[in-house]
Amino acid sequence: MKISLNWLKKYVEIPETVSNEELVRLIGARLVEVEGVIDESKKYDNIYVVRVETCEKIPNTHLTLCQINIGGDSELVQVVCGAPNVRAGMLAVWIAPGAIVPASVHEDAPFVIGKRKMQGYESCGMLAGADELDFGEDHSGIVEIEPETAQPGDKLVDVFGLDDLILDIENKSLTHRPDCFGIIGFAREVAGILGEEFEENEIRSNLNVHNGIKIAIEDEKICSRYSAIVLEKHGEMRQKYLTWIDTVLSKSGMKPISPIVDATNYLMLLTGQPLHAFDYDKFVAVGGGGEPEIRVRLARKGEKLELLDDTEVALNENDIVICSGDTPVALAGAMGGKSTMIDENTKNVILESATFSLYNLRKTQMAHGIFSEAITRFTKGQPPYQTLIVAEKCAEMLTDGFEVAAVGDEYPKPTKDIVVKITTDEINELLGTDYDKKLIVDTLENVGFVVKGRREELEVCAPAWRTDIHIKEDIIEEVGRLLGYDNIEPTLPLHGTAGKNEMWELKRQIRNTLARFGANEVLTYSFVSERLLKKAGQDPKNSYKIVNSISPELQHVRQSLIPSLLEKTYLNEKLPVEKFAIFELNKVYRKTWGMDAEGVPVERMQLGLVVAERKNKETAFYKAKLYAARLLESLNIKAEFTPIKQETAEGRPFEAKRAAEIWVNGEYAGVVGEFKNSVKHEFKLADYVAGFELDLGLIMQYSVHSPEIRLGDKKKEDITITTDRTYAEVLRELQDKYPGAAIAPGVIYQAPGQQTKNMTFHLER
Repeated sequence: MKISLNWLKKYVEIPETVSNEELVRLIGARLVEVEGVIDESKKYDNIYVVRVETCEKIPNTHLTLCQINIGGDSELVQVVCGAPNVRAGMLAVWIAPGAIVPASVHEDAPFVIGKRKMQGYESCGMLAGADELDFGEDHSGIVEIEPETAQPGDKLVDVFGLDDLILDIENKSLTHRPDCFGIIGFAREVAGILGEEFEENEIRSNLNVHNGIKIAIEDEKICSRYSAIVLEKHGEMRQKYLTWIDTVLSKSGMKPISPIVDATNYLMLLTGQPLHAFDYDKFVAVGGGGEPEIRVRLARKGEKLELLDDTEVALNENDIVICSGDTPVALAGAMGGKSTMIDENTKNVILESATFSLYNLRKTQMAHGIFSEAITRFTKGQPPYQTLIVAEKCAEMLTDGFEVAAVGDEYPKPTKDIVVKITTDEINELLGTDYDKKLIVDTLENVGFVVKGRREELEVCAPAWRTDIHIKEDIIEEVGRLLGYDNIEPTLPLHGTAGKNEMWELKRQIRNTLARFGANEVLTYSFVSERLLKKAGQDPKNSYKIVNSISPELQHVRQSLIPSLLEKTYLNEKLPVEKFAIFELNKVYRKTWGMDAEGVPVERMQLGLVVAERKNKETAFYKAKLYAARLLESLNIKAEFTPIKQETAEGRPFEAKRAAEIWVNGEYAGVVGEFKNSVKHEFKLADYVAGFELDLGLIMQYSVHSPEIRLGDKKKEDITITTDRTYAEVLRELQDKYPGAAIAPGVIYQAPGQQTKNMTFHLER
């Protein structure tokens, strides 16, 4: 999302003491991540509004010889123009010689305008079209400025506020804040951050709501509110001028299309509420009736829809569709249909403003690969409070060519106010602050909360656009965020430090021990594919399946670490490494373990290890068993290795005749062995490959960790010194520095051609 700083300043007053750099820092620290700042202050230098005084066709060409008034007492300037819409008396945009064409500013070789001859006539600069000014893709003619907007000689940058900074916002950091996807909501938050009261210039109109349109919502869970307005054409639409709206759309990453579509997009950027416009007559014709009948429902299996971008999509049962009668004409929240699109022949319009289920639209987004500005906002959870008022404002903007014929608003279950009761003490205790009641109340009210209460007790009513407010902690977070977490003075906790995490200590010792044995730790995804489970001989039905997985390769939660390790073993065997061992420490889940007391799947911490050699023809079982036995010995655990019974070997990747179960104190702790030929074949592994898996929860019960160094214990350390002196000289210096210490020689290394050498000494003191 892109935010124009100039547009933002129209809705919130920025104190002179706050520079643009400081404002960007505050926004990044207290509202949303700012990925970058685009400086457009020089993009429109030396570009002016001019009046075309005379036009003369150049014979046998499509060109026109123009004399333009560039303002003041300057003489007329001659420009050759190829646009069909150039005419005497119009206000146009002139790119003066030496200026860069704005559309090429960010190219490797920006296009600089100069003086040149065309058909024998000198042309000084150029009259620009919308595409050249980077205000759209229209190349049908030059842009025209409305006479009331500017005078010849005015700088284009001043007329439309183009001396701007554009904030590139990271959308994901506003996932639960749909209100901030409109400039008004964003400005409200900025006012709150600056401690300023925000003036709620709510979008209102004088339209009277009446039942003029048939609207049916089959399930309010998929559409909580649907508002629609019918506009009938009267007279001719105004000529298309370059307007403030065009510049705002362009700076926000959208291209101007037509007056109707531009109005809907402008209001979406302003309020965060997406709108859509249907051609009224096409809509009625598709439904087969004499008047529009709007129906919102889930798509049915087998239905298809041709979208505005000419693609045809096969609808699924999660898609929400807008129907004329019972015929789908739009993919709700995502994109309109081709059958009811607005075009140059449109006479009457239906304006749609609605709120759809974010969960359905997220599935639609992924299923059909649609990532429009509208669906981006809907998938954040747009609230229903402003659907009608935004549609009314859009109708008001279009009254120059249309008049309102009917208004409809279907709102089955209006949302209720969310009220949270909290005290100032609860806020301060959690934040570690001593904010007084007035500061807390002012901070919340600046961003639209209604706060009531006596003394230190507060009754906080969340505004309609804050769908993320539910509990006390939400209110506390608002206060802390708006006043700045960086302003909270850090203090040491009053309670004692927490005890050691036994599992963490166990894993640390295992890592160190296996690293000394020559093994390498890996970290793999906890989610795996059904294919991977089957390759390892595991039953996918014993794995939990992710409902909304981000990829078909990550649909199942793994039962053990072995399949992932075997996959990495294959990749490592392709490298020029003769032998290696890899291990992983991570959590695993199995359906057969059931649920815990809180209804959450039981999880177990597991160690998995695989050892492999490419050319060794001996039995790999003993190598894997050696790793397991030595590891358990280092933990002071006495383990028993017993043969695997044939009936329990099913579902395991290990070969029963060359594997063993690991028992500790009479309890099953794991298994070690060579892998089945079928498994090795599936993973394309060499013959010499074996491994083991251990239940670390059980191991932790019986392990004895290496003792920590305590006061009075001898300390062992190595010291390496780079020097050009002799060994005896360095030894004497160390003996003087560490009297009573036992010093033993280590490694002495001198690189070829170097005057100095590295000496390592072992100290015990």
